Amino acid sequence: MMEHEVNMMERVQKVIANAGVTSRRKAEKLIEEGRVKVNGKVIRELGVKVSPQKDTVEVDGIPLDKEEPVYFLFYKPKQVISAVQDDRGRKVVTDYFKEVEQRIFPVGRLDYETSGLLLLTNDGEFANLMMHPKNKINKTYIAKVKGKPGKDELKALQRGLPIEGKKTAPAKARIKSANIKTNSSIVELVIHEGRNQQVRKMFDAIGHPVMKLKREKYSFLTLENLKPGDKRPLKPIEVKRLIDSAVT
Repeated sequence: MMEHEVNMMERVQKVIANAGVTSRRKAEKLIEEGRVKVNGKVIRELGVKVSPQKDTVEVDGIPLDKEEPVYFLFYKPKQVISAVQDDRGRKVVTDYFKEVEQRIFPVGRLDYETSGLLLLTNDGEFANLMMHPKNKINKTYIAKVKGKPGKDELKALQRGLPIEGKKTAPAKARIKSANIKTNSSIVELVIHEGRNQQVRKMFDAIGHPVMKLKREKYSFLTLENLKPGDKRPLKPIEVKRLIDSAVT
């Protein structure tokens, strides 16, 4: 019994990061600044371990994991940062959730110029499950690209190609339409990875840069009946289905 309890102990900064409050590195800074309490006492040492189930961890006086979990589907517009704050004062996704009392954060990210489907939650465990590469959750993107990729180039996307020294996982790619007049085409790409600006880099690698990019689907979820800036809560059955798809 004691051995099991020891195994459940985790460093405070990891518990804070898993709760979705901030990154582990920033959590370490919060600890050093004396802004973190464990069971009512301020801690300043990074090596402190706690039990997420038994100990009360507070950041700036707010206890972790005391909120009811919430889950949202959001249609992110272009030129919005997938973060809870931006040091340059740009618009962030949580600006669209002012009425939500819970401390929510985006699950993964879409880059500044990319629009489309993004999940937000205050459930760190759910977010980690969605983002872990081994769970292979499909994300469907629609890209307007320069020119028209040929068969060999589409096959390269499908097989995987080296991006910054690491090969991408197999993907699905198909051309939906092409416009000779504008020398552009619309390509659907389905990937399950989430590397930084991966879709743009994949198209750059085959010589067809992205002009416009939108994420249309996340697993089975779509943007149906939503406009940029719109959101809706996920239904409990949708949350369960996402979790089931990640753990099976």
